Amino acid sequence: MVSSRGAAAGEGPAGPGRAPRQPLPADMSCFPARGLVAAVRGRRGFSVCESCALRRFSIQPAQQKKIPNRYLGQPSPFTHPHLLKPGEVTPGLSQVEYALRRHKLMSLIQKEAHGWGGLDHTVILLSNPMYYMTNDIPYVFHQDTNFLYLCGFQEPDSILVLQSIPGKALPSHKSILFVPRRDPSRELWDGPRSGTDGAIALTGVDEAYTIEEFRHLVAKLKGESNIVWYDSAKPVHTELHSDYMQPLAEIKARNKNHIQGVRHLVQNLRLIKSPAEIERMKIAGRVTAEAFIETMFASKSPVDEAFLYAKFEFECRARGADILAYPPVVAGGNRSNTLHYVKNNQLIKDGELVLLDGGCESSCYVSDITRTWPVNGRFTKPQAELYQAVLDIQKSCLSLCSPGMSLENIYSLMLSLIGQKLKELGILKSSITDSHFFKAVRKYCPHHVGHYLGMDVHDTPDISRSLPLQPGMVITIEPGIYVPEDDASAPERFRGIGVRIEDDVVITEGAPLILSADCPKEVYHIEQICGRSS
Repeated sequence: MVSSRGAAAGEGPAGPGRAPRQPLPADMSCFPARGLVAAVRGRRGFSVCESCALRRFSIQPAQQKKIPNRYLGQPSPFTHPHLLKPGEVTPGLSQVEYALRRHKLMSLIQKEAHGWGGLDHTVILLSNPMYYMTNDIPYVFHQDTNFLYLCGFQEPDSILVLQSIPGKALPSHKSILFVPRRDPSRELWDGPRSGTDGAIALTGVDEAYTIEEFRHLVAKLKGESNIVWYDSAKPVHTELHSDYMQPLAEIKARNKNHIQGVRHLVQNLRLIKSPAEIERMKIAGRVTAEAFIETMFASKSPVDEAFLYAKFEFECRARGADILAYPPVVAGGNRSNTLHYVKNNQLIKDGELVLLDGGCESSCYVSDITRTWPVNGRFTKPQAELYQAVLDIQKSCLSLCSPGMSLENIYSLMLSLIGQKLKELGILKSSITDSHFFKAVRKYCPHHVGHYLGMDVHDTPDISRSLPLQPGMVITIEPGIYVPEDDASAPERFRGIGVRIEDDVVITEGAPLILSADCPKEVYHIEQICGRSS
């Protein structure tokens, strides 16, 4: 899904339930810390295997609690053994992996707070609320990805707290979840809730309490000795923010540095993927590639964009994808020149190309692939010329995906290569001056070469694309050339054709790993698939 050249009403917490009330001591600092006690050494965001992580960081996870023998608010190894192994919070990601992420975050806070004196530090992240389509009909719930990244808990109206331990230096901390209480009357309608016991057993956090008990912690944090790390400018959950965090943020804001944003620190961690995360993204890439092949095979002329949309989604879901990663672009003919065309309701005629930009989400990680092909199975000569030009550019850009380069570096090269190809095709005059060259090129490719990819499609959006690439980063490479049908300055044979080719790429110490390599893009392979007989 293309991104620009620039920087890239919820339901509130549940009411009182019928489960027995679990009292929370007013002084939460007296709780025993049952989590991780280690000083992080090594490069920030360095990706290591789980056993190496334990050795490198001297981490020992808390004694694992037994998963309750009942359905929770999300799959567990007890109820969904076909999806999760014992000790996993989400498919492929263990309690240790999530604990290591929290530990790394507190290490970053330790560095940021160096020289601030003996202050206590509390990190607060809100979950997403439940959103409603109409009245009491909810949309399918999708968790805030920063919250999810640090604990794996997938219920709405929840709060994650990471709190420094008095008398111990950061990154030592305790992790606490505040979750909706068990409520049989609501669970009858909305499905099971994990409750405090399920939250601890599944995620491996140190402690869990009902959401109503969060007010006790808020009262304690009003003191001047506490630094609160919370993103008050863009609250994820407006009702939890107004009920609990806004009054606290206003008090803390009166003291310099006593409230700090945490989003940028979490994004710095999310930027570098662990081996387990890359395995999840390999699955998403493979599923999406197979869905593309089946959708190409199902193409015919004429064909409705809505049919190809449905076919693509079906093939992703049939292979285990949870949802589509975003509304796909299924753009036939001249509509491919509208970059985020998502109406997908027009008929694609014989002889036209279709541009499909789509991806799936599998176990919290996404793919983002674009292919362009002729619905009748054969490229016309002008279509093939323009398509091959974009493919050559894309391959050149892929070859630059290595440590030390940046998305901005690759973008500059892409513009130069597109300009050369446009001259060769006669779309740009060879006499164009240097001062007008890049402006003219951007007319035919107004978007960037790519973006970061991970739990979100446009992942870690606050991270600059000028940052040198590092092993473990995942990016997209997606050059395109778009010639609108009303562009009188372009040769007539190219008018109304838009082509984009996008792959997902893992940066490694060696050659880049193409997660979408199974998705055909050579002219011969595409025509072969589209021309198969049923």
